[in-house]
Formats: sequence, structure tokens, C-alpha cells
Amino acid sequence: MKTTTRRTFFKKVSAAGLAIAPLSVLASTSIKDQAALKILCIGGHPDDPESGCGGTLAKLSAAGHDVTTVYLTRGEAGIEGKSHAEAAAIRSKEAEAACKLLSVKPHFLGQVDGNTMVDNEWIDKMTSFIEEAKPEIVFTHWPIDSHKDHQAASMLTTQAWMRRGKKFDLYYFEVLSGIQTVGFHPTDYVDITSTRETKRKAVYCHASQHPAKIYSHGHELMEQFRGLEAGYAAAEAFIFVGGKRQLT
Repeated sequence: MKTTTRRTFFKKVSAAGLAIAPLSVLASTSIKDQAALKILCIGGHPDDPESGCGGTLAKLSAAGHDVTTVYLTRGEAGIEGKSHAEAAAIRSKEAEAACKLLSVKPHFLGQVDGNTMVDNEWIDKMTSFIEEAKPEIVFTHWPIDSHKDHQAASMLTTQAWMRRGKKFDLYYFEVLSGIQTVGFHPTDYVDITSTRETKRKAVYCHASQHPAKIYSHGHELMEQFRGLEAGYAAAEAFIFVGGKRQLT
């Protein structure tokens, strides 16, 4: 990678089918010309991957890449007045509908909302799952999110990344920054102007979670703010942890 002027940089990334724009203003390359990549997005509950990086996932899928949204839980504790079984059924269907809109595949790992665990057994399970999936890129929660299920998803993924010899690119995403995600200082941005409406529709699939509050009262502002930082109408932000840098 070589440094370039800010004007030239933004011309390049705006012309690309999908580019992650490094904060250091380095020249970026579009992934649409790369061979198909396997990509995982690992979240704590249904609606987390969609609200955190749904625009990016939609862009990756549209570019021909194999994208799977992985939910650590089925959101069992997320609907007041419903049993765990009832809530899990409702939220699983919502997640499946959202994934269909984003053109990604859903996968549920089997932990329980509000009772997630980070122990040797689950580190082994996550490592085995990722080894079998063989992704080039993985997105997951920022490890000091306020919700412990987000922390669990992040730590299990990070442990698997370390145990697999850091063979895939690992990125952290944010959700409700300043409320759930704290201390998040992005290294990378994705222009989601073209997929913003698809993302919004995917978030609104989660009717049980009051999507207007999730999106209009939080994530819409985040998209605008991150877009202002990166020079786009709307963007999603990430922290690159390490790997081979497939996207930049």
C-alpha cells in the first residue's frame, strides 16, 4: 500500500464496489475483483450483526462473497412476557428474515441469552466452528461492550483467532456507540450509502426489539457521524485487530 493525497484517495474509494477506508488515508482496493471470500459476522443476539454492520454485510454479499451471520444466542431473554422458548422462536424467525434481506446465511451457535459463557469448552467449540468454516474475514463485537453477551461473543471469537494462528482478518464492529460500545476509535470505514436502506429494512425485521428505537434513535445517527468522519453520506466503522488485510 502507498500513501496518496486525500482527494485522490476519496476518488478511488468512491469508485470502488466496496472499499474499507483506513483512517490513515491509505490507498484502498475494491474486493469485487477478488476471488470469492468466506466471511463470518459473529454477534451476541439476533439484530446485533444487522445493526452493527448490516450495510457492510449486504455489500459483501452483493459483491459475490459467501457471508454468514452467526448468532451466539437466539435472544431467549429479549421479549418481556415471553418464555425463553417463545422468544427464541420469534427472534430466530426475525433473524432469518433479516438475513434473507441482506442475502446472507444465518447460523445459531446455541448459547442462551443472558447466560452466555466463556470457558474452555466454548472456546474449543468456537475454534472448531471457525476452523470448519475457514473464513478469510471475521467481524465481531468490540470486547468491552456493556452487554456481557457481546463480550462473550467477542472473546470467544478472539480466542479462536489466536488459536488458529491469526489466519483470518479480524475486525470489531460497534453497536449503539456511547451507550453499549464505549471507547471505540475506528481504524476503518465502509461506505454503506448504497446499502443503507437494505440495512434499515433488515433491522426492522426485528419487530420484537422496537426497531425504531434501535435504528432511528441510535444507529441512523452513527451511520451519519461515521460517514462525516470518512467522507461518505453514511458509513459503518470498524477496528482492525490483525490478519492479512483482505480488504485494504
